[in-house]
Amino acid sequence: MPQSGGVGGAAPALAVSELTAEILPGRIGVVDIGSNTVRLVVYDAPARLPIPMFNEKVQCALGLGMDHTGRLNPNGVVEAKRSLARYVRLSEAMGVERLTLVATAAVRDAEDGPDFVANVEDAFGLPVQVLSGEEEARSAALGLLSGVPHADGLLGDLGGGSLDLVALDRGAFGEYATLPLGHLRLAEAAGDEPQKAAKVIDKRLSKLPWLETMTGRSLYAVGGAWRALARVFIDQIGYPLHVVDNFTIARDQVLTLSDVVAHLSLGTSEKIRGVPRRRMAQLPYAAMVLEALLDIARPREVVFSGFGMREGQMMKLLPEELRGQDPLISGCTGTAERTGRFSINGDEILAWMAPLFPDEPPAERRLRLAACLLSDIGWSEHPDYRAEHAFHRVLRIPYAGLSHPDRVFLALAVFVRYNGDPYSPVPAPVLRLLDERQIERAEIIGLALRLGHTIAGSAPGLLPRAPLVVNDSTLTLDLPEDNDVFVSETVERRFHTVARAMGLEGRIST
Repeated sequence: MPQSGGVGGAAPALAVSELTAEILPGRIGVVDIGSNTVRLVVYDAPARLPIPMFNEKVQCALGLGMDHTGRLNPNGVVEAKRSLARYVRLSEAMGVERLTLVATAAVRDAEDGPDFVANVEDAFGLPVQVLSGEEEARSAALGLLSGVPHADGLLGDLGGGSLDLVALDRGAFGEYATLPLGHLRLAEAAGDEPQKAAKVIDKRLSKLPWLETMTGRSLYAVGGAWRALARVFIDQIGYPLHVVDNFTIARDQVLTLSDVVAHLSLGTSEKIRGVPRRRMAQLPYAAMVLEALLDIARPREVVFSGFGMREGQMMKLLPEELRGQDPLISGCTGTAERTGRFSINGDEILAWMAPLFPDEPPAERRLRLAACLLSDIGWSEHPDYRAEHAFHRVLRIPYAGLSHPDRVFLALAVFVRYNGDPYSPVPAPVLRLLDERQIERAEIIGLALRLGHTIAGSAPGLLPRAPLVVNDSTLTLDLPEDNDVFVSETVERRFHTVARAMGLEGRIST
């Protein structure tokens, strides 16, 4: 039977007190003992939101055969214990201060699950938290919300053993359900017959009438099999950015592509690039579950997420003040601290540049702040390659809270900051993700960043003494009387470049 919840049409929102464990400094490790894989992720957890430092998985297939035997796959148990031994020792070597082991559907549902847990705890001296269906679903939702705080629609987390579903109302938790529709279980329940699998899926989903309230909203797809499916879609449509997190695609297009994948032969699917061979057999079943959800819930779009249960478990270990941080700004601040020189503070250059962007919406200001924080990211590169390297680094930066157009916008702004031409071949493949206004704005930000770093030599404290003033059709750089530190031919040239880009007359006041 599916596990589900909700009172009066919606489950209560999850309180912070229910989620927060002890406050943890230093490094955090999460071991996810799943139905298909066992994975270790180690996070660095200083004063800001943690970022993953290490991420490794082993395909153990603990849940393989469970639909027939009711027990864990014996070969998978051996491989899982071997992997856990490595992960525990690695965590010790990495200085992990808290290692959390969590197990999901296979261990939860198997007859010998308690014996497996007892053996692991005895072997490694660490507790194993076996998540209930509700806990697993809500952890996945919490992980998603760490990157998309106001997610609105349906979260679906497809694992090897279960499909977890959570309704989200602008970040608040609603109805939830856990169904035995993981790709391993589904294949076994259907006897590897796709038509039978479709009937199994429809029977399970038909018991959740609240799915119909998701019409016209977003379906957030989480889990390794669906991420592999996203890579197939990216390849098939010639999408220019090979980043799964926040890859968004319209419902009708997903239905067309999923139908193709659902009926692929194994020989044909093995020719698809970017998907591990061992994932290939799972793709048709992952596609069928996605198709069925799209038919019943009728969302407007599918948003694939790189954040799920593990990130949710990590968030539970953090104090509230860290969990409330903007993941993008937190990540960019950490990057600035690790890679900057004696660089300008991001808020300082943000404020100095503000006269160029009056009446700026908060979302645009947020991206401009991120660009300011990342604006010294390429200082240590060879001058001939700074622009290109900085562009690709920012484009693929592993931070939550970035849509794909946001990624391109930030990368383009930093590219221009390092003298890159926005219409050159380097950004050309992804430029179609932006409109002309966004390109123009990114160029102006990049030119202003270049000017700011030139004026101050990337040193703090100087820019407030050389404010920018916009008045009618004129942009003025207002220098103090003792202006020797600010005046140079390069400063003048780059200032006038900013003025021209804005369609203004440039004037330097001394």
